[in-house]
Amino acid sequence: MRGAHVLTADGFDVGALRALFALADRALPFASGARVTEVLRGAVLASLFFEPSTRTRLSFGSAFARLGGQVLETAGEASSSIVKGETLADTARMLSAYADVIVLRHPLEGAVAELARASSVPVINGGDGAGEHPTQALLDLYTIVRERGGFDRLAGLRIVLVGDLKHGRTVHSLVRLLALVPGVRCTLVAPDGLGLPESVRARVPGLDLVDEPSLDAGLRDQDVVYVTRLQEERFPTKADAARFRGAYALDRARFVASCRPDTVLMHPLPRDLRPGARELSDDLDGLPNLAIFRQAANGVPIRMALFLAVLGAEDGLEAAEIPKRFNR
Repeated sequence: MRGAHVLTADGFDVGALRALFALADRALPFASGARVTEVLRGAVLASLFFEPSTRTRLSFGSAFARLGGQVLETAGEASSSIVKGETLADTARMLSAYADVIVLRHPLEGAVAELARASSVPVINGGDGAGEHPTQALLDLYTIVRERGGFDRLAGLRIVLVGDLKHGRTVHSLVRLLALVPGVRCTLVAPDGLGLPESVRARVPGLDLVDEPSLDAGLRDQDVVYVTRLQEERFPTKADAARFRGAYALDRARFVASCRPDTVLMHPLPRDLRPGARELSDDLDGLPNLAIFRQAANGVPIRMALFLAVLGAEDGLEAAEIPKRFNR
């Protein structure tokens, strides 16, 4: 992957996933701060987030900093020269002189690829509109691997995807990776009009996709429940989005009634806990198989692994370890 862009989940195969996840495993003690490395000392990340973000933006920054690199950030298009008429191509050329790798989140599908075409350094897609979110899909699958006890235990996985599957870019990327695993059955539960787009289905012809209108039926006999947020920002108006708010809400009572006790609960976050939404209720928080915060934490080692891979620094991770000088 040295020098490569990471724009879509389509660029991975099983071998690449296994190698990346093994590298993430090596990065885990550095991601947690238990060990310290300076393998990317002197390297610079340019982080551009033109949509709101907490986990993705900060975990990319944390990952690069944990590797010893420095992070330059622009949060919000209004703080960039885009508002002055600068093109993404000119932005890419400029940033290629400032940084060794670029992460971009943009509200328009295809914008990250446009920037990558003009960049001379690796570009990583931090989410492009309703298009894709490949690094989220990678950390999602990595989480499933860890929760299920290993990559070899994924065969025959039963997973249900719940919510706004039309606009949910995390799902658009995740199904591409799930299609690489033999025997996966993917149940889709979405309100009428918010189903998985045909353009996404066409990219995963070998994946067993089952549409199920009933949430209770869809939850039965699943290994993993993956709930997504209603993507209000993708609708023409708030009123259009409000028609779907709370259409599928999962709380502890529904979980106990419909799910196996060992079913893993996932959500890419943020979950909407406002009244009338609550797609994944906080009364589930005491369950040991609620993986959402472990899932979010896994974003750091996965993104560390990606940085190491695209910068060709995998072999130096442990070699660049330095003594830890603090305890939290």
